[in-house]
Amino acid sequence: MKLPNRFSTVPVIGMLRRLFVLRLYAIAGQLLVILGVNYGLHIALPLLPMLAVIALSGLLNLVTWVRLRQPWPATALEFMAHLLVDVMALTVLLFYSGGSTNPFVSLYLLPIIIAAITLPALYAWGLTLASVAAYSLLLLFYLPLNMPHNAMAFNLHVVGMWINFIVSAVLIAFFVSRMAASIRSRDQALAQARENNLRDEQIVALGSLAAGAAHELSTPLATMAVVTGELQREYGGNPALADSLQILRQQVAVCKTILTQLTTEGGATRAEGGRLQAVDTYLDELVERWQLMRPSVRLNTQWHGVRQAPQIVADATLDQALLNLFNNAADSGSARVDLVADWHSSTLNLEILDRGTGFDQAAMQRAGEVFFTTRQAQGGLGLGLFLANATLERLGGSVRMLPRDGGGARVVVSLPLQDKTGC
Repeated sequence: MKLPNRFSTVPVIGMLRRLFVLRLYAIAGQLLVILGVNYGLHIALPLLPMLAVIALSGLLNLVTWVRLRQPWPATALEFMAHLLVDVMALTVLLFYSGGSTNPFVSLYLLPIIIAAITLPALYAWGLTLASVAAYSLLLLFYLPLNMPHNAMAFNLHVVGMWINFIVSAVLIAFFVSRMAASIRSRDQALAQARENNLRDEQIVALGSLAAGAAHELSTPLATMAVVTGELQREYGGNPALADSLQILRQQVAVCKTILTQLTTEGGATRAEGGRLQAVDTYLDELVERWQLMRPSVRLNTQWHGVRQAPQIVADATLDQALLNLFNNAADSGSARVDLVADWHSSTLNLEILDRGTGFDQAAMQRAGEVFFTTRQAQGGLGLGLFLANATLERLGGSVRMLPRDGGGARVVVSLPLQDKTGC
């Protein structure tokens, strides 16, 4: 029978590490209590067997320390075995110190709480039954303590219960809460992974649609190129119209180039690792390419950084991501776009600034979601920012949407760079 395993959501090795620390505190506390009771309160205890149990617990913790340094993953069964050994050690110590009359008998609850939080239900119930069985046996079988007269014995029992409550409360608040925090952290990581998988599925679907659209658009673009060429020849004597037709023909050529890259390169660049290029040269070429697409936009560029410039791993997807961000700035209603780049040996920071409508708080929170756009009236599809954000994250970078002082938007892109050795 295969037992259920919930440890896809629980970091087992982290739990085992915390159990190792908890056992260290338990060993120190047990030694302190046994020696204090035997020599401080003059209540005779069978020191030899009790100290032998503590020594074995210490040996187990030494083995655990060595195991924690090994690379193989921990399992639910291994963690369960550690808790069972701790229950057995506590049972033997209680057997030699009054059994169920010992005020520290409620320490059985601590491993049960740990198991309930971290282990699958079957394991937790198994440890609970083992603890109940051990407690039940201690009702019948134990070595009674040689206590003083009844009044003193009762007071000592009350004090022991008080100490036990403090110890249990501190351990639960510190240790168990840390376990629960680890579980919540892993759950958040899993939720983020599911969100990333959903985003990747959306990107794959968009890629399939883009491939189909590229195939369908090739014919009308070829027709437009032929028609604009004929119009240029027919109206070449009209300077104003000739200039407009020339711009139109250039835009058609840009569209055809984009479609050609989409259909012929489609992922091959990243599969081969991209191209290494000096970051300043890369930015100059990308801006020059964008100016051909958006000749009406006033552009101001400022490059700051170390010389010789470090290299960036550039590919078609990165080009498209940055071009999408440039286009968003140009489409915001701003007559001018500022590009400010600053780099050092390992990071490029690129700011894209405009004086358009900017982002409100709701837009900044939803920026990067698929099909979310602030330009519905202009025909925005909500894909540019989504694809740019996904691409930059895949390349190890990030993008932030911020308001610009004085109005407009400030988009900050961070990307990793490589040094001159390519490391």
